[in-house]
Amino acid sequence: MPQSSDHIVKAFDEDIGELRALVSEMGGLAERAIGDALHALTKHDLETATRVVEGDARIDELEIEIERRAVQLIALRAPMADDLREAVAAMKIANVVERIGDYAKNIAKRVPVFEDHVDIEPLSILPAMANIVAEMIHDVLDAFAARDAEKAAAVIDRDRAVDDFYNSLFRALLTFMMENSHNITQSTHLLFIAKNLERVGDHATNIAEMVYFAATGEYLEDRGHGSDDVGGEESR
Repeated sequence: MPQSSDHIVKAFDEDIGELRALVSEMGGLAERAIGDALHALTKHDLETATRVVEGDARIDELEIEIERRAVQLIALRAPMADDLREAVAAMKIANVVERIGDYAKNIAKRVPVFEDHVDIEPLSILPAMANIVAEMIHDVLDAFAARDAEKAAAVIDRDRAVDDFYNSLFRALLTFMMENSHNITQSTHLLFIAKNLERVGDHATNIAEMVYFAATGEYLEDRGHGSDDVGGEESR
């Protein structure tokens, strides 16, 4: 019977490994989509913007596949304790990553409304903000793959920098609109984009909390992240 038991354990480990790989692939696509969407915005690259919008379909497909495999794993392998937490976390993380992909798509859809050369100084803040949220996505999914609770917790601490960027940009664009009414339309679109990035940061922290719980079985204490000081909706 030991051989049969060893075979079951090996099969389960392979299933979990495949699940992690799919989550990693999905997260990589979402991370790249955020970067490409901001590149398309700053360079007025309509071709890249279109590619981001079309590429969201693959992210949606991976979410469905991850959910299918996780449910199958739970039903057939009946995992216990930390293994069960990891399977459930994979489903929840896939759902959040799908939303991140939607935010990237929404940003890319805004690119055509801007002129070839966007002459709005606050625009320079957006790429730096996008870099932080992309790194948060990358690191939190690395933490999931490695079951690294401390790395997940560190991602949460970086969400404050994203909120600071958003608040700074909000104030800068508000001033920009007050100075010249002709700036209102493009500034409003940039505010929408900045809010999308801020929400991606919130979602990365949500994933980090899931990863921490999956790895430890404990909930992270509230670190006061996820709410805007100015100009934003309360985080859900």
